[in-house]
Amino acid sequence: MGETLDSDARRRIRENRENWDARAPVHAESDFYSLRDRPAAARFHPREWEDFGPLEGRSVLHLQCHNGVETLAFAQRGAARVTGLDFSGASLDVARRNAEAAGAAVEFVEADVYDAGAALGGRTFDLVYTSRGSLMFLPDLRAWAEVVTGLVAPGGLAYVMEFHPVLNSLGRPGVRRLDDPLVLRHDYLSGGRPTTFDSRRTYAPSRRGALVEGATVSHEWAHTVVDVIVALGGAGLDVDVDRTWETDWDVLPRWEGMTEVAPGWWRRPDDQLRVPLLYATAARRRAGA
Repeated sequence: MGETLDSDARRRIRENRENWDARAPVHAESDFYSLRDRPAAARFHPREWEDFGPLEGRSVLHLQCHNGVETLAFAQRGAARVTGLDFSGASLDVARRNAEAAGAAVEFVEADVYDAGAALGGRTFDLVYTSRGSLMFLPDLRAWAEVVTGLVAPGGLAYVMEFHPVLNSLGRPGVRRLDDPLVLRHDYLSGGRPTTFDSRRTYAPSRRGALVEGATVSHEWAHTVVDVIVALGGAGLDVDVDRTWETDWDVLPRWEGMTEVAPGWWRRPDDQLRVPLLYATAARRRAGA
């Protein structure tokens, strides 16, 4: 695990892993992760596919892939080699079942993201992807960016699609009224102590209404968009400004009255305050690097 992490950060990462192991069986029975009504490719914002470009003949690594329902899309859209990595063995058990059911050729590797380089044996990839709900569980972005840089092949692309820190600072207590004031509940700026949660509830409840059992404690760290861009650039990658953008789309209807603008994608009405809910950024490794 990252050499810069102290014992307190390592403990929190361990508790996060235990929490994601506990969430895995609940999420496996959740409509949110069902591939019956919402195929894997539809779980990406349309602009993401534009930014990725054609995948044929390219290798893809999906970091912090959870149960792999998004990872499948890379194989289904023609990538030559697809790998998903996550620290939750229970989540990867579900991911392998999902891949087998979909007939998708995906390799899944169990490892903490800070250990990804060693776990993958020094392999590099044309596209290294980090999806929504990942970076908030990492205490050290600079160490993460160093790992990512080592995983990107020369000429390849690191791509992040993440919940916007504005949304994270507003909190996620559940569906809210549109006329509720937008009040900051958590830090926007990074550098403070992580926010700790202890809850049996999850954003993707089971169809049976099942709650998380066992390890219910999790920790999240605040990271701004600037933090992410600076970390990637500081690790030696060239940030791609044409692939850096924000959107008011979200994958959950967090406010009453949100409009479904695409299958599984929601936004606040035009007459409401518009705030960024997701952002993307990308960085390329120079061909000669």
